Amino acid sequence: MTEKLIVERRGNIALLTMNNPPANTWTEESLKGLKALVEELNADRSIYSLVITGQGEKFFSAGADLNLFADGDRSVARDMARYFGEAFETLSHFRGVSIAAINGFAMGGGLEVALACDIRIAEEQSQMALPEAKVGLLPCAGGTQNLTMLVGEGWTKRMILCGERIKAAKAQEIGLVEEVVPQGQALEKALELAANVAQQSPTSVTACKQLIQNNRTHHWDAGYILERELFVDLFFTEDQKEGVNAFLGKRAPEWKNR
Repeated sequence: MTEKLIVERRGNIALLTMNNPPANTWTEESLKGLKALVEELNADRSIYSLVITGQGEKFFSAGADLNLFADGDRSVARDMARYFGEAFETLSHFRGVSIAAINGFAMGGGLEVALACDIRIAEEQSQMALPEAKVGLLPCAGGTQNLTMLVGEGWTKRMILCGERIKAAKAQEIGLVEEVVPQGQALEKALELAANVAQQSPTSVTACKQLIQNNRTHHWDAGYILERELFVDLFFTEDQKEGVNAFLGKRAPEWKNR
């Protein structure tokens, strides 16, 4: 698909490594590749989770290459904003569970790709920032919206409007990441969580994720109604029958994702 993204399948887990040294920056090629990859994984019933990490030990991702914007070309800006938005929005709507294994600096679009994931695991030496305003830009790949949903307006404004860079411990304290692990262990922990996903019914996980993210755009009352509807919809799936009967039969379920 692109050499800037290395994809490995480990059973029901897809492992994606951003591979554009030295800082794993995003390009038109890699953004289009990410969008295509997630769409491919959505169609692959054997994949239940996606883990994303960065190549090397220093950077998870530094976001966009600022050389792209040096001459002030608005057409380039418009195109790159669209590529970033489409890629990360597609990631956010991945059918399964996406986990960011943050193994270093996550800056700008590098943090935004983590924000588009369901869960974030950060190594203790990691640092995170959305510093776009320092160079006359703004986070255009979901940063202003997704960060606010995670940590609230106060910390979002500190990070974006005041340009505050935070370390992993603070990120966990404010709810930006779910767990902090020692250096070199983010991928291991992310893969452990992804293995836990495989124990759940993949059709149930897809429905539950839809419900959890539903309140981003709809009122709670609509979510209560949708919850009941999707509960009944699961009874049209093979996994519902398999899950209940496996439990009653005291055996491990064999999911088919249908």
